[in-house]
Amino acid sequence: MTEATGIVGEFLSLKEETDADILTMQCGDFYEFFAEDAELVAEELDLKVSQKSSHGSSYPMAGVPVDDLTPYVSALVERGYRVAVADQHETADGHAREITRVVTPGTHLETGDAAAQYLAAVVRQSGRDGDSYGLAFADVTTGQFQVTQLDDADPGAVLTELYTFAPAEVLPGPDLRNDDDFLDALSERSDAAVSLHASESFAPGRARHRVREQFGAETLSSVGIADDDAAIAAAGAVLSYVEETGVGTLAAVTRLQAYGAREHVALDATTQRNLELTETMQGGKSGSLFDTVDHTTTAAGGRLLRRWLQRPRRDRGELHRRQSSVAALTREAMARETIRETLSDAYDLERLASRATSGSADARDLRAAQETLALLPQVADAVEQTERLAESPLADALSGADREAAADLAAELDAALVEDPPGTVTQGGLFRRGYDDSLDEIIDDHEGALEWLETLPQREKERTGITHLSVDRNKTDGYYIQVGKSETDSVPEAYEEIKTLKNSKRYTIPELDEKERAVLRLEERRHEMEYDLFEELRERVAERATLMQDVGRTLAEIDALASLAVHAVENDWTRPDVTDGEELSIEAGRHPVVEQTTEFVPNDLFLDRDRQFLVVTGPNMSGKSTYMRQAALITLLAQAGSFVPARDATVGLVDGIYTRVGALDELAQGRSTFMVEMQELSNILHSATEDSLVILDEVGRGTATFDGISIAWAATEYLHNEVRAKTLFATHYHELTTLADHLERVENVHVAVAGEPESAGEDGVTFLRTVRDGPTDRSYGIHVADMAGVPGPVVDRSQEVLDRLREEKAIEARGSGGGAGTKQAVFDLSSGTFGGAGGEPTSADGGAAETVDEDTLTDRFGEDAEDVLSALSGLDVNETPPVELMATVQQWQDELDEA
Repeated sequence: MTEATGIVGEFLSLKEETDADILTMQCGDFYEFFAEDAELVAEELDLKVSQKSSHGSSYPMAGVPVDDLTPYVSALVERGYRVAVADQHETADGHAREITRVVTPGTHLETGDAAAQYLAAVVRQSGRDGDSYGLAFADVTTGQFQVTQLDDADPGAVLTELYTFAPAEVLPGPDLRNDDDFLDALSERSDAAVSLHASESFAPGRARHRVREQFGAETLSSVGIADDDAAIAAAGAVLSYVEETGVGTLAAVTRLQAYGAREHVALDATTQRNLELTETMQGGKSGSLFDTVDHTTTAAGGRLLRRWLQRPRRDRGELHRRQSSVAALTREAMARETIRETLSDAYDLERLASRATSGSADARDLRAAQETLALLPQVADAVEQTERLAESPLADALSGADREAAADLAAELDAALVEDPPGTVTQGGLFRRGYDDSLDEIIDDHEGALEWLETLPQREKERTGITHLSVDRNKTDGYYIQVGKSETDSVPEAYEEIKTLKNSKRYTIPELDEKERAVLRLEERRHEMEYDLFEELRERVAERATLMQDVGRTLAEIDALASLAVHAVENDWTRPDVTDGEELSIEAGRHPVVEQTTEFVPNDLFLDRDRQFLVVTGPNMSGKSTYMRQAALITLLAQAGSFVPARDATVGLVDGIYTRVGALDELAQGRSTFMVEMQELSNILHSATEDSLVILDEVGRGTATFDGISIAWAATEYLHNEVRAKTLFATHYHELTTLADHLERVENVHVAVAGEPESAGEDGVTFLRTVRDGPTDRSYGIHVADMAGVPGPVVDRSQEVLDRLREEKAIEARGSGGGAGTKQAVFDLSSGTFGGAGGEPTSADGGAAETVDEDTLTDRFGEDAEDVLSALSGLDVNETPPVELMATVQQWQDELDEA
């Protein structure tokens, strides 16, 4: 193909300069896509494709109007594409284009999602003492920038941090970008786009210089990471990447926050998923813990509340401050509702600050900032004029923002901008009268010229006597006088005809031409002056981005605290006593989500150093999992600073919550359910400490019975003897209940049931949902099967088999005839042989059963019967996983049926 020239050639040349996935180039009033990019965008966004000829060749072309680019770019970025934008500028020779920014998932400012949008960098540095990992997280939409370093850590800890922050884009450092295991694990646990950034940007010296340049020479020392090379490398890479993409938000990144992973409760990805913190196991938002307790009225308040739940604290002082604020708000209903009603008018100040610093904020954004800044005094008055709130830590939260400076900025913006500014900053109409004297003069002249034009029709009607006369304007003819055809013979000689229409003619006059030129000159001067004034105003706002962020964070915190208070009042939650001790005591505790949809039966729980490990038994569907999850969630809520669903609660601070609850289907990744189960158990046994809370549900059920019991038994001993973590372990292996007789800190509890399970049917047993001390005395699996709708004959037969097993009797292998008097072949489980266990086999009616020898079996079922019998004799039921056992029986049945 001949090399393209002209606009297409310029596009292709620019595309070679960028590693972005897609390029869009401004061509006058449109942004155009060419060649493969046009076809891709057309498919993704349903755009129409046309053809553009260049040097004898034809190239696909698609375009969008200049003013409509943002939503199209947003849609592409949300699909994971990196989009380069080439803007047009004037040159001496005409027009030229250059790439001005690259919009990526982690640097996209126009997101419609209220959740935080993080760009992350991860660096691994190997040393004699093990691997150190540095992580940096920047939210360019709000200016937040957080870093940490994990020393002597494993990839699992890094993935936990990444899962918690849920970045939109990740920049792996040089030591990780070729680590397939890490990248595969990242892709399994995250939807983040992975981008490769220049290796030199991660270099310690260069990164250190970049961080100091951004935050100040002494910042690294003041925040305590001066010696954390891995963290600094990650931070420097993020700053470099944001700068390179050209989004212009670095001015909003003014504060470096170093956090220690040990400041927060460890919640790995598995635990966050199992506890359904922000989404359910099915992937929905509704029904998650966050969805349940979120009553925030602002986007920033919702982001903060989500962060509190995903990153609970271990600082008693901070938790006491939050809980005291919530307590005060629960007792002052009128003030609380006044605050929430006021905040409902707030916009997202943190994001508006970033838009101002990037130069993308329009007049409506600045007006929204003004209106939100003006809410701060109203919120402060509601707090300070209510004695209980004024004496609470809630008043201290207001000290985080400079109210005087906020009022000054709000007043400046209010004096500058009209109340309802237009959506574009290039068409005028932005500023109030009195803001700028020179602008006022131009506006006066412009409006005077427009008034002359508006009154021209009436003057001309009176002068000429023509009744069907009007004045209008369009792009083709400019201003014109239009006269109906019936009166065109009456127009004065001074009227110059410019167009004939079906029912009228258009004219112009010298005075109209002159006034039109004046209007156009004045409009151009007004628009240019307003745009220049607006850019100056936006720059002054950008200089006070830190102030706007401080006010935004203050309002967000008050909103989040008020949300927790609302939920506590509406659901009768109580303030927990958070201690440095080892006790977890819950009186009449409830599950915070389940109680929303059902009449919940509360339960007590007590754990301490002497009662460390509870073995929880009881039927399926009786509430064991709910009981354990609510213990974890009450602990988590307490360490998020919230009230909790209980009559009373004492929560000793934990350093981590670890769960092994169920197993997701990960066969697509080549991992069996049992492998996933063992990997999660391994992580718990390696990560939990004596200050952790561990929740285990049915460990070992993914393998053969004896293997499962053995693993569960050994895990219990290890958690009790070595880890010494507070643990709740639900199991169907009743053998584990005997551990309470041998391990001093193990206790048994069970979910109570009323009635006898042998009474199959609706009235057989009732699940009381009440947890009592001691082990359960039997299994209720058959009753659960009946409740689930298993056919009656199967349920009845299951009960018969269970009765015989309990009496250590042989199980009859029924033929297809069934019914009383039917001859049965009896198979003794203990001996693995037909013919009974030390006595004559019996038929279903109690009479003598037929003893079946091998010749009779061969005659009846064919030659395969002997092989089946041999295999059956060698089968160890207790050592065979249930699924494998069912498959084997099915195979035997097929073989005998074929015979």
